[in-house]
Amino acid sequence: MVFSTKDRTPWLKNSDVRQQLYAYMATILRDNVDSPALVINGIEDHVHVLCLLSRKFAIKDLIQEAKTETTKWLKRQSPLFASFAWQAGYGAFSVSESKVPDVREYIKNQEEHHRRMSFQDEFRLICQRHAISLDERYVWDKCRPVWGSVVLVELVPRAMPWADMVMARWAARPRF
Repeated sequence: MVFSTKDRTPWLKNSDVRQQLYAYMATILRDNVDSPALVINGIEDHVHVLCLLSRKFAIKDLIQEAKTETTKWLKRQSPLFASFAWQAGYGAFSVSESKVPDVREYIKNQEEHHRRMSFQDEFRLICQRHAISLDERYVWDKCRPVWGSVVLVELVPRAMPWADMVMARWAARPRF
């Protein structure tokens, strides 16, 4: 799964904070939603998670728990994180067992990868490689869709051999 900080604000510039956040997220995934992380990594504005999915929790619930608990944790670390938030949406990708090592390496090398490509460009490329028609009005946080709108996309794998299925979901929430 992949999700960004709200508006891709670079809240996670400090690598020590990122590593502590990833460790905390791994604990939340294991203990709260029975979905042990295989690897978590990212850069200053987004995170990638490869985990085993529980049969007891829907993906949306797993992601909600990870986002909610890590947001609370970050805000307890410093007043500097008082306004921290994750984006409302996320991307979720299923991975065949044979491709787990490739995905693990891809996630481990996020810093190097993103020297050449932004998070938004990465997501666009994944969708393009899978022939997904991406309506950006419903993907990025700076866009404000109507309350309750959801974009759900599933596909057959093509150019990205490690992705069996992609879901892009916008979980729109009211903004007060």
